[in-house]
Amino acid sequence: MNRYRGRIAGSIATYLVLCLLAVVFLIPFYVLLRNAFMTTPEVTATDWHWLPSALNWENFSSLFDNPERPFGQSLLNSLLIAVITAPLSTLLASMAGYALARIDVPGRAVVLSLIVVTLMIPQAVTFLPTFMVVGSMGGVNTMWGLIAPGLFNAFAVILFRSFYVSFPAEIEEAGRLDGLSYLGVYRRIILPNSITMIASLGALSFIEAWNSFLWPLMIGQDPGSWTVQIALSSFLTSQTVNLPELFAGTVVAILPLVVMFLIAQRHIVQGIAMSGLK
Repeated sequence: MNRYRGRIAGSIATYLVLCLLAVVFLIPFYVLLRNAFMTTPEVTATDWHWLPSALNWENFSSLFDNPERPFGQSLLNSLLIAVITAPLSTLLASMAGYALARIDVPGRAVVLSLIVVTLMIPQAVTFLPTFMVVGSMGGVNTMWGLIAPGLFNAFAVILFRSFYVSFPAEIEEAGRLDGLSYLGVYRRIILPNSITMIASLGALSFIEAWNSFLWPLMIGQDPGSWTVQIALSSFLTSQTVNLPELFAGTVVAILPLVVMFLIAQRHIVQGIAMSGLK
């Protein structure tokens, strides 16, 4: 009986701690929504207000009324980049991971080492040479110039390789006995059994592409090529500070990420657990 009561007390304590942590993590979202419906004097006031005096929906409508800040076009650009980058980069990483795990070719270990080394190079170091290459090919202010450099994901390649190394080789051998090539085995056997990994890494790739800022800032110099992150940064400059619209724009910008996370959170956890990496 005492052991049973101890388990109940432990469960209650665990749930209380989890609820407290949930509240702590939700505080930034509360502040974001609160400020999005406030006026500038209310946001910058020294005294704290839990709720705005009135819901200022004008903060949201004015986001799309300024022709010098094409927020709607920026949302479409970010959505297009993320929708194209996520499936293509995930598919390429899956194919590369399978090749490194199963196809025995000379230099495979060297290629894998080079991919691992790319993870150790700060991304900011590669911006200038990548900009020079893409710019020399006419990629400035173009959609392909925004998308192409993000199609290779070394982290996803390593995760897929770790997953395919632990994949049962007997299943592949059965496919080879039926006359399938490496491409046939990958398309008919490997790919259908990688749905969880593809879904999880695809969701992470979507989030990364949506949140990308430095590369779109360099290559998308025309306002028509801005992404949503660049459009948000234009609300806070050395000349103008528009905090209510900045918070309102942030609320709109994070909605796709919240929906993506709610849909794919189970796949994200399962995919990383199945990769074999702790």
